Amino acid sequence: QLPTGLYKKVLVIMHDSILPYMNEPTLMIDFLTVAYGIGGAISLLALNGLFILIHQHNLEYPDFYKKLYNLLDPSIYHVKYRARFFHLTDLFLSSSHLPAYLVAAFIKRLSQLALTAPPEALLMVIPFICNLFRRHPACRVLVHRPNGPEDMSEDPYIMEEEEPSESRALQSCLWEIQSLQNHYHPDVAKAAAVLNHSLSEMEDDISGLLELSGYELFDKEVKKKAIDVPLEFEQVRGLFGKKNDIFAEHFTLD
Repeated sequence: QLPTGLYKKVLVIMHDSILPYMNEPTLMIDFLTVAYGIGGAISLLALNGLFILIHQHNLEYPDFYKKLYNLLDPSIYHVKYRARFFHLTDLFLSSSHLPAYLVAAFIKRLSQLALTAPPEALLMVIPFICNLFRRHPACRVLVHRPNGPEDMSEDPYIMEEEEPSESRALQSCLWEIQSLQNHYHPDVAKAAAVLNHSLSEMEDDISGLLELSGYELFDKEVKKKAIDVPLEFEQVRGLFGKKNDIFAEHFTLD
């Protein structure tokens, strides 16, 4: 048993400072699988090490995607390791051999959690979802279901279901993205509106959006050039601008 602080430090450097220097990296399988099952930030940090064992050392992990799916909670858009998590999730969902129900469950869960996400996270996750649609065309029924939100009295998707195959995501539709098209941040509304049109075949590069911060968004808005907006169609006269006012006879504006 390691203290939580040390546990996190070990997991952060596991993939580049520990596993490459071990004669038998597979000795870390139990350590990493236990860490992955703990939940929260520790599970997120265990992903890097597991990724190496799965791709380079043929680790078979039957419930891997189920556990990855259950890591998606409201905090995922706010945690310190958000960029690392979404980078690896993007890699894990890149295979075209994944079943449609599994990818649809990830899309639906990410979309529903996006309703309470900050703008900087939304500007990353919307292109992320669009890329999943490009890789898995069978999931496009979530967007192109005829009269989707209008014909559904309630959403068939079961958010609380831990098993992706039982979540009924493929029977649902992405009303959440439609809601984000009315988001208060214009860039988010514009990004969400992309799904109203046919997606291009080339994937969006999300690498530059993974570490986008609220400070960067605010700084970008502040640096925008202000546009002069005409607010008065009549020239102001006098102190209060009224033509037949006693103040207009005694006060003028230079």
